[in-house]
Amino acid sequence: MKNLNLKFIGLGLLFSIFWASASVSAKIGLRSVQPLVLYQYRFGTAAVIMLIWAHVIKREKLPDWSEFKQIAVMGLLNVTLSLGIFIIAIQEVAAGIGAMQVSVNPLLITVLSSVFLGRTLRRSDIIALVLGITGIGIAAYPLLLKSYATPKGLILLVIGMFAYSSAAIYYSKVKWQSSRLSINAWQVFLGGLYFFPLTIFMYESELNTYDLIFACSVFWLAVPISVLASSLWLRLLSLDTVKASFFLFLCPIFGFIYAYFILNEPFTFYTLSGLLMVLLALYIGQKKAG
Repeated sequence: MKNLNLKFIGLGLLFSIFWASASVSAKIGLRSVQPLVLYQYRFGTAAVIMLIWAHVIKREKLPDWSEFKQIAVMGLLNVTLSLGIFIIAIQEVAAGIGAMQVSVNPLLITVLSSVFLGRTLRRSDIIALVLGITGIGIAAYPLLLKSYATPKGLILLVIGMFAYSSAAIYYSKVKWQSSRLSINAWQVFLGGLYFFPLTIFMYESELNTYDLIFACSVFWLAVPISVLASSLWLRLLSLDTVKASFFLFLCPIFGFIYAYFILNEPFTFYTLSGLLMVLLALYIGQKKAG
């Protein structure tokens, strides 16, 4: 049991490290292209890689029609409404604030799981949630003072937050027959496809420069984040939805670190204090929750 917990924590940390870099990577990519253009190249690249790996190299069978409809719902919630809206919102908020919205998802996932999955809310869950959210608030304090966020950007982040948490609950409720690789590949493909007509409609050639910055951003968003981190997230959800959600607390902390070194956003005593509180929340959640 101890080895299983260590493996679970290791997978969770790896997920947090990669997933937290999405805001900074998107900010960099948006220097070259429009938001939905970056979105389409990111998920198009990731979908092609995973579909080839799943159904050409590994020769896995295609999902049946009933499961394909369930994957279509996952793609809408997890990719279109969550990550698609995020890429639009991130151009109007600082990278640290964009990463901070992830911290609210554990609270939503825990509450939603108690409603839809019948999971009992334990005292340790509540303590860990309060500590984690407080830690994120402390860490974000100087960033909120020196950064900016438009009402439109904040509203879009909230919509994406609810979509991401709903997708986690939906994934846990379905008894999947296909592999996580196949599920992730098809949800990414469909999630990108839903937004494709809007991408074409809003496209302006003069606003897009397909340079090295764009290429590096697409690669990082597609492979380490959309392929690797998303697969890790589905693996964590299949083991324990609520315990997996506590790793989302670490994403804003890593996001602050990336933003500090790459985008020169502040990392202060508040950030360090928040980090320590988040680590304590993570420890309590992993030790007690379940």
